[in-house]
Amino acid sequence: MMMSVEDMLKEFSNDSAHPSEVRRLSMMIFDEVCEKIVELPNKYRNYLEAGALLHDIGYAVNSKSHNKESQKLILEHGLKEFSHTETKIISCIARYHRGSLPDKREHEIYNTLDKQERKIVKRLAGMLRIADGLDRAHLSLIKKIKINYNTEDELVEFILTPNTYEYHPDISYAARKRDLFELAFKVQSFLRFER
Repeated sequence: MMMSVEDMLKEFSNDSAHPSEVRRLSMMIFDEVCEKIVELPNKYRNYLEAGALLHDIGYAVNSKSHNKESQKLILEHGLKEFSHTETKIISCIARYHRGSLPDKREHEIYNTLDKQERKIVKRLAGMLRIADGLDRAHLSLIKKIKINYNTEDELVEFILTPNTYEYHPDISYAARKRDLFELAFKVQSFLRFER
């Protein structure tokens, strides 16, 4: 029986705070990308939102490879709100929130998507990786994300506003997870706190 995103989250996750925070951060990144880099259809925002909420449900099965288990759970149960192909895209977004980058030669589900769908996965999973990295401690320490995009140098600057100016959280994990975003948008990027 197909499940809604919310039902799947309730069924397979004990923690709703982290997925909700990662969704919030992902939506800020998506909106900034659309405004500053490239406009993306609103349905892609829905894909990212679902992937963000479900990215960690695989912990219910196996913590070590939870990203792969999240993908399996999404595919096994299906998503009421989305078509079969959209569900595959969302499962890949969740799958690539950590670990290896998408590879059509090695990853069977990703390989079943066409070129445009694979591009969508890379772009949205790239955003999700950064958002997840920013909430590594599960403490919701980032208030706002803005982007500056230098088109000439193809350089993306993520400007982070912390919840309290006295404390700058560790963003090294998010910095290490920029790889897919950079690959997907053909840019270099860095993260810094608002001055």
